[in-house]
Formats: sequence, structure tokens, C-alpha cells
Amino acid sequence: MRLIFAGTPPFAAAALDALADAGHDLALVLTQPDRPAGRGMKLTPSAVKQAALARGLPVYQPLSLKSPEAQAALCAVHADVMVVAAYGLILPQAVLDLPRLGCLNIHASLLPRWRGAAPIQRAILAGDTETGITIMQMDAGLDTGTMLSTVTLPIRDDDTAASLHDALASAGAAAIVEALANVASLVPVAQDNLRATYAAKLTKEEAQLDWDQPAERLARAVRAYCPVPGAWTLLDGASLKVWSAQAVSGAGAAGEILCADGDQLVVACGEGALALREVQPAGSKRMPVAAYLASRSFAPGTHFGR
Repeated sequence: MRLIFAGTPPFAAAALDALADAGHDLALVLTQPDRPAGRGMKLTPSAVKQAALARGLPVYQPLSLKSPEAQAALCAVHADVMVVAAYGLILPQAVLDLPRLGCLNIHASLLPRWRGAAPIQRAILAGDTETGITIMQMDAGLDTGTMLSTVTLPIRDDDTAASLHDALASAGAAAIVEALANVASLVPVAQDNLRATYAAKLTKEEAQLDWDQPAERLARAVRAYCPVPGAWTLLDGASLKVWSAQAVSGAGAAGEILCADGDQLVVACGEGALALREVQPAGSKRMPVAAYLASRSFAPGTHFGR
């Protein structure tokens, strides 16, 4: 099948590789323009661009798909389908109408739950026990199109956004290959808009741990914000990232350090307590709590969040 592929991050690159391996004609690959990255802020190609160039595929990086020039470039491809996965640009109706069979989206949730930018993280934050992949026929709305197929995955108690991302990327790659192989027999199913939830984009501010919250909620937050933007708290006015933590029993004033000894750093929450396992002080590297405690001590009554 002759395809246009549109995507940017590693989640999308997995699907691009799977489609190429399945023998599809990837006539054009769309991805976001190169962005500054790393300490030197050097212009860096997206994961999709790197995967496409490694296979010798043509890459197009428009700033928008609204211009006549961009739409003419897509029209010239005469694609059967446009596959979209975490692309990052809005597809106008004129673009949605270009491919013979329309545009299919690989979405990392079981729609209509978690439409929007951060479905993986929001599912973990909410305490969902399962998530999955939805292959969707795109329309002009935000993840509102008809569903063509779904794959369900469990959310494990130790899943972080990173581990769940990798599992969903693999599942999404397999799901789009299967969907295209059976595209003629797929039956579109309308979403129930009354059951829709919105997965808002993540911010650094929301990743600050609120010690008034229950420990179970904070443990999910640590997993959901790993690796980006990273859960964090204040200690003596300085930031401390929390990379791994576990809800445990304990009681005290919210944010109070209940235990700081050996490899135990336990902080009271609004309900229960949170045992920190791996942290990162400002200007330093990630380290086990034992290494962190070996280099400092805490006065009685010390509180996080201040």
C-alpha cells in the first residue's frame, strides 16, 4: 500500500519501522522540524526523521500543513492512506481528504478515554488498570474519529510512563500493520462522547509533589512523570527530583521526614507515607536514596515541600 507517514517521537518511529518491514511503500515521511536538544542545544532530527533517513525514505518537515505548498506536496504523492502517530501538527480537512482511504491515527489509549496529548501519563495518574492502542479514522476533531481496532494492555503496579510508552509503541506498531492488512474488512465504530476524558499536556509545575495528597496518589505521580517532566519537591528551597518511590504505612504532618537512615527516606503524606527510592538533587545525578543519605543529614522536624 502507498503511504504517507506522519510522526515525530520514538513512539511513532516504531510504527514507521514496522510499516517498512511489512513491505508498504512509504512514499513520504512527515515529521516536525529539527529542534535544539541536549546541553549544547544543537539542532537534532526527530526519532522519525532518523528512522526514515536510515531507510533512505524521503522526509518532509513543513512548519504547517495549512499552506497550499504543503498540501500540493502531499497531493502529489497519490497516497492510499496517511498514517499518523504523535505527529504534533494539526491536519486540516483538506489534508484529511487527500489519501484515497483517509488518515489513520495510532492513539495510545482506549478511546474515548484519554483523548489528547498525554494519554499514557494521565492513565497512570488516574490509577487505571488498563490502557491500550486505538487505530482511529481521523476527522477534524481532537481524537474524535471512528475507531477501527483496539488492543488492550494492562498497567502494572510498577509501570512508569517510560515502560508503558515502550509497550504501547510496540503494540501500536503491530496494530497499524494488522489494520492495513485488513483495512477492507474493518468496521468503523463511533466513540461515545459522553465517556470521553481529556489527557492535557504535562507541565513541570504539576509535577511538584503535593504532600497533602495520599501516598498512593503521589506514588502514581512519580511513575507517571518518569522520565518527563520528572516528579520533584522542594527541600530548603532547592529542587529534588524523585525518580522512584513507594507508598508505605506511616503518619505525620504532610511533608515531614519520618525516617532518614541507611537506605530509608520516608516522608509523611496526607494519608500514609512515601518511601523514596531514587532521587536527584539539583545539579547532581540520579542516585539511590542510600547514596543521597550518605552525604547529608536531616534535623528533626525537617519537611519536604519548603
